[in-house]
Amino acid sequence: MDAKSLGKIIYTLRKKNGLTQIKLAELLSVSDKAISKWESGAGFPDITLLPKLAEVFGTSVDYLLFNDRRGITIAGNFIVDNLCTIDGYPERGRLCNVIATDKAVGGCAPNTSIDLATIDKNVPVSVIGRVGDDEDGRFIVSSLSVKGIDTSAIKITNEAKTAYSSVMNDGKERTFFSYSGANALFSPDDVNLNLLTCTILHIGYINLLEKFDAPDENYGTVMARFLKSVRDCGVKTSIDTVSSEDKSVYAKNIIPVLKYVDYFIVNEIECCATFGKNPYRADGSLDVDAIKYCMNQAIKCGVNEKVIVHCKECGFCLDKSGNFTTVGSLIIPQELIKSNVGAGDAFCAGCLYSIYNGESDEDMLKFASASAACNLFSIGSVGGAQSKKEILKLEEKFTRRTIRME
Repeated sequence: MDAKSLGKIIYTLRKKNGLTQIKLAELLSVSDKAISKWESGAGFPDITLLPKLAEVFGTSVDYLLFNDRRGITIAGNFIVDNLCTIDGYPERGRLCNVIATDKAVGGCAPNTSIDLATIDKNVPVSVIGRVGDDEDGRFIVSSLSVKGIDTSAIKITNEAKTAYSSVMNDGKERTFFSYSGANALFSPDDVNLNLLTCTILHIGYINLLEKFDAPDENYGTVMARFLKSVRDCGVKTSIDTVSSEDKSVYAKNIIPVLKYVDYFIVNEIECCATFGKNPYRADGSLDVDAIKYCMNQAIKCGVNEKVIVHCKECGFCLDKSGNFTTVGSLIIPQELIKSNVGAGDAFCAGCLYSIYNGESDEDMLKFASASAACNLFSIGSVGGAQSKKEILKLEEKFTRRTIRME
């Protein structure tokens, strides 16, 4: 790296950390004139000072020298899913039988990161969020670490237990009983922007991150402010949300953030609810026009690169130039489907991987839908995750739905 490039990085990081040249000089035991020379590109720090400089800024020596952004960071909800397979949903006050139980990671950060790490172990994947100082928290960290995922930015707290969901699955539908736990404490203060050396940061779920969904006087929501700060660091931003019974939260929590988002990846219900539409007609058929309208509205609200929508029937992509792409989902025989837990996160992982590698929108949607289909073969949220090679094999094994465009 040349002196001018390093000087610019030192200047930027010094300002972000609220340090004057004099204060930085004191911390490094050098003169403030030396700092001035470095920042102007007229001089270069002694190599022995680089580790201390990185420590002061809370970053790495590699980042100082190369400003090298690689990989994908997933931030947001960390959940343990307590999975119960039941023989049917009972009437209120009645009993049903639990046929089988299991325990799995859940939530945006664990699901999407494990899917990504399984797709391609050569892509650096890291996570950011909060877990409790308890058995469930250790279970999550261990499950991620064995996949080669960087868990160093996970905050471990004793202020709340790790979030969990009790998931009841009768083979037809799922019901969740959720405890927000440590996720309710996760905030932008837990994210060291100086340590963000990724290409893309994906965060979810909006509507389920209390501190991020909070109102902000200047930006609309805290999430909007956070995403702006991430983009100011030169990192692409991606978001996912979670479905809510309260339809009013969609517009309130999502629209303010869209101007700071590069990739908006959601399902058809979430996309349409944000703009007051229904993705289905009265007869239950998919209303492609309504979905496309809402995707256009998201672009008008500021999404910088792509709006991507997935549903059972297909996937849609609308880019900022107005190019609209749709791909039918793979037709998986019902007898092979064990659960659709985590399929949305697997779809997100497929999209992020394709975007990271510069794939076309059509190829992205094909790969993402195949990645989601893998999860249908397992009861857990990541139990069906497969490598890129195995995901591509599904394209040969199953046919795709034909989407009627009107």
